[in-house]
Amino acid sequence: MADSPNCDLESLSPLQLFERVTEQGEKVRALKAGKAPKDEIDAAVRMLLSLKLSYKTTTGQDYQAGLPPRDLMSINNGTTKEEDEDFVDPWTVQTSNAKGVDYDKLIVRFGSSKIDTDLINRIERATGQKPHRFLRRGIFFSHRDMDQILDAYENKKSFYLYTGRGPSSQAMHVGHLIPFIFTKWLQEVFDVPLVIQLTDDEKYLWKDLTAEKAYEYARENAKDIIACGFDINKTFIFSDLDYLGTSTGFYKNIVKVQKHVTFNQVKGIFGFTDSDCIGKISFPAIQAAPSFSSSFPQIFNGKENIQCLIPCAIDQDPYFRMTRDVAPRIGQPKPALMHSVFFPALQGAQTKMSASDPNSSIFLTDTPKQIKTKINKHAFSGGRDTIEEHRKYGGNCDVDVSFMYLTFFLEDDDRLEQLKQAYTSGELLTGELKKVLIETLQPLIAAHQERRKQVTDEMVKQFMTPRKLAFEF
Repeated sequence: MADSPNCDLESLSPLQLFERVTEQGEKVRALKAGKAPKDEIDAAVRMLLSLKLSYKTTTGQDYQAGLPPRDLMSINNGTTKEEDEDFVDPWTVQTSNAKGVDYDKLIVRFGSSKIDTDLINRIERATGQKPHRFLRRGIFFSHRDMDQILDAYENKKSFYLYTGRGPSSQAMHVGHLIPFIFTKWLQEVFDVPLVIQLTDDEKYLWKDLTAEKAYEYARENAKDIIACGFDINKTFIFSDLDYLGTSTGFYKNIVKVQKHVTFNQVKGIFGFTDSDCIGKISFPAIQAAPSFSSSFPQIFNGKENIQCLIPCAIDQDPYFRMTRDVAPRIGQPKPALMHSVFFPALQGAQTKMSASDPNSSIFLTDTPKQIKTKINKHAFSGGRDTIEEHRKYGGNCDVDVSFMYLTFFLEDDDRLEQLKQAYTSGELLTGELKKVLIETLQPLIAAHQERRKQVTDEMVKQFMTPRKLAFEF
């Protein structure tokens, strides 16, 4: 980083300022360790102090290493308006806006970067493939260091993918498919290894589940993940309860992360209280560990310098902001991320779906009749109160859940745009739009169910066995 800011520090978000201070602190330590000239060290220290002052002025907080500014604090000319803000953490997503979370504001608050047209075009040039519909439609909308991943790929340097699933129930819903659909595409177009973490330990700690039941759910969820079509020769799926005891590399990385994150820091990042069990407090280190290639010595031959790309919903970002802060201090590369929007509940985009509410989403076990009934009965409509009003004024695609679902699952861009125009003009009625969604989801879910029937316990065992994949490192 240069000794003087290249941009107005006032234009940076609190998290961007936090990362600038962290990077400058690392630079000062490196200069001192390398016994650089005194004037160079002094200049770097002055810059560090200036950045810390800017951080305190902006946030009202002193900089603390590893403790980013609280996500839920909205800073606007010194005033905080939490009641007007979206609430987003790894367990809860709430907004008062029928359109859903304001993702542009979330990018600013979390300090990530927007996936813009230039980045999408660069991915297309690098892979030689048409961008996935999730990229074309802004469903994956934010990133951290995707440019670095592309730099490495264009220079014939490999990376790997890491995503996961918290197995809180036996049946997954269609929203759970989003990261896996996109991860499968990334794996295919970049031809890289993939590790999938099943956090059954997390669900045991947070939910009213026995460890045995959480592990059972993990294996059942693995069948749905495998049914997405992942290549067994390029994919390792693991349960934390199972794998942690067999991999010294994995546990060493957990311990390294644990040593560099304090209780105060995890309280600030995740909102833990003194009443939370110590398992919750230590869990973030377990979710961090797969970000480092040395956690999988059987795949990467013990190499520690292979960068990781994590496709996930943006509510998981706090885990990986912590990970990215710790990584340089334990000699590991920072993981890169691609963030998706939240998949809305049938009742509207104000909250995430709940696996415990059968009417909040379409589940992968639903029959064609159940799919039809749920959509017709529960899918929030952006239509008008009467047919006459709808014909005159048109519907609102921004809040209509059926249209939102179609943006995720209808592949044809032209068809999607036609539906939008017809619904907005009033030509297409709500019931007709719901019928299009029903006819889109019924065959999609039926095909998934057929693939899942072909997934045997032996196949699950093969996917979950630590082994060398079809790559050389």
